[in-house]
Amino acid sequence: MGDLSVAVLVGRLTRDAELKYTASGQAVCHFSVATSLRVKKGDQWVDESSYWDVDLWGKRAESINQYLTKGKLVAVQGDMRQDKWEQDGQSRMKVKITANDVQLIGGGQGGGSGSAYDRGGSGYAPANQGGYGAPQGRGSYGAGASGAAVTRPGGTGGPAPQSDDFADDIPF
Repeated sequence: MGDLSVAVLVGRLTRDAELKYTASGQAVCHFSVATSLRVKKGDQWVDESSYWDVDLWGKRAESINQYLTKGKLVAVQGDMRQDKWEQDGQSRMKVKITANDVQLIGGGQGGGSGSAYDRGGSGYAPANQGGYGAPQGRGSYGAGASGAAVTRPGGTGGPAPQSDDFADDIPF
């Protein structure tokens, strides 16, 4: 088995995302996520913030870019990489995350919680054009605020079945 360097972050965007294209036409979305950790310094508990640079590539970058605005709460899962360079005779280093999955969390302007993106079909497609989260109480499946059906992961079959009685699915 090879080595593993995986990052999972939940934090807020520090600035609006930037969508750029490489010379070969590949889309890349750059953004930064701030996370905080509560640590004890002396007799007091304080928040220590960390800032993470994230790149998201391809069609997913193009589809989610417009929703990645400063202050939005996101979950990012991806691979960590350490960039090293020399500047003014000093060695520099920065950790970057290449995202495999980005999900919007929390309400935002449209209310709701969960992901605004469904991994089914081709890339990430907006599941809820009217806001930043999935419809209340329904994960990322079902009809979004726009009424458009969202396909199941893997793109199989038609739209996911809709039921307002989802409490029966809870195993406890």
